[in-house]
Amino acid sequence: MLTAVAVLASLGLIGWLIYRAVRQKPIKAHTVVRAIAYLTGLYTFAFFLSMHIPLLIQVVVSILLGAVLIVLGATIQRRRQIKGP
Repeated sequence: MLTAVAVLASLGLIGWLIYRAVRQKPIKAHTVVRAIAYLTGLYTFAFFLSMHIPLLIQVVVSILLGAVLIVLGATIQRRRQIKGP
């Protein structure tokens, strides 16, 4: 059901963009980007809710491990820049 809501929201966004274009009203970039971000979040939420629990745990652990590795890499790079080349 949540996937259907996401699809309808996507169609609504496309319809809204077409409506604004036909009326020749300006469309601000940050509004479109925010709408796309909301739709992406909705699709992601629907995708995660459709997973089985063990698979969901694997995905969450992978995301957390990736975040830890990014922070570790940034910390090491920052220390090397402070010491010099």
